[in-house]
Amino acid sequence: MPDPASVSAPESRVVYNVVEIMKFLPHRYPFLLVDRIIELEPPRIVGLKNVTINEEFFQGHFPGAPVMPGVLILEAMAQVAGVLLYREMPEEDKSRKLIYFTGVEGAKFRRPVVPGDQIRIEAELIYRRNSFGKVSCRALVEGKLVAEAQELFAVADRPGLSTP
Repeated sequence: MPDPASVSAPESRVVYNVVEIMKFLPHRYPFLLVDRIIELEPPRIVGLKNVTINEEFFQGHFPGAPVMPGVLILEAMAQVAGVLLYREMPEEDKSRKLIYFTGVEGAKFRRPVVPGDQIRIEAELIYRRNSFGKVSCRALVEGKLVAEAQELFAVADRPGLSTP
């Protein structure tokens, strides 16, 4: 058994917990894919996603060999980036605007993500021009790269709201 003093503690710094994240993101169960934000120094942000067997998608992807769908890893990366973008948004726009994931470039999946994994998602704003921009994202499990992509976004009025 290892000496308790020699075992490194899990990352405990919490910038935003899941309740605080829900103040930024419009996503809710079962589609909220960020559990906490542990680093935030614009233009960079780091979030965590705890992957459990209770996730609805594991019922069909794949029975007997559960693997998190790559598209949901991309979505989790976009949501972490979304926290950064909403945080920087003027207060009056937070209730009037949505940030849409509009594209992906160079997506690569390196290894499967399975129940019990904790995904560390690192995102960095590459650029933002008016209502459009690009974010570079990486997803890691136990320090090993599982996915990477550059994701495009657009900021637009929420549907059903009239502009002043």
